[in-house]
Amino acid sequence: MTSLRADQPTLPPLMTVEAFFDWPGDGTETRYDLYEGAPRAMAPASPVHGLIQANAARMFGNHLVAAGRRCPVMTEAALTPRLGADINLRIPEVVVSGAPRAAHDRVVAEPLLIVEVLSPSNERVTQGNVWSYSSIPSVREILLLRSDRVQAEVATKDADGVWPVCRQVYLAGSSLTLESIGLTAAVEDFYALTPLLDDPDAASG
Repeated sequence: MTSLRADQPTLPPLMTVEAFFDWPGDGTETRYDLYEGAPRAMAPASPVHGLIQANAARMFGNHLVAAGRRCPVMTEAALTPRLGADINLRIPEVVVSGAPRAAHDRVVAEPLLIVEVLSPSNERVTQGNVWSYSSIPSVREILLLRSDRVQAEVATKDADGVWPVCRQVYLAGSSLTLESIGLTAAVEDFYALTPLLDDPDAASG
């Protein structure tokens, strides 16, 4: 029988999304999402990870303002997948919504574009989250940005609501287009100020 260490947080029993929002946390700075009713710890982001996230949010916000589109851009906002929406809650890096954010909203209404930063340590969990995001009817596009090399992957839902079998991969030196917000950008723009641009191995994909 395994005993709890004195410094090991005690997590609550299975809970709904509503209960999770009211949960005060485990008394530490650990962040959680909700997986099938159970709180799941989220690893803190590295500086490179945080820079990539910030670059994406800034680029999207600037582009949408210039285009005159009132689409909120949010970092680490809560989403619920279509299946198991009452016991699952995900917190992607960046979300662009197709609807204005109401003051009382606890989860993003009509997420349009979702971005995740993919690290070797979180790949299994993140790939599972991508599957969850694709179940949300309003989501049109999912962008994955690698944090260990300059590489982007884009999945775009077609006009019939079907997701591609494989994501489109973009390496350094190429540009990608996000149809959901009408943005075309160089892959390197997402990696501005990161050391990856100065690493020949990381920049070569």
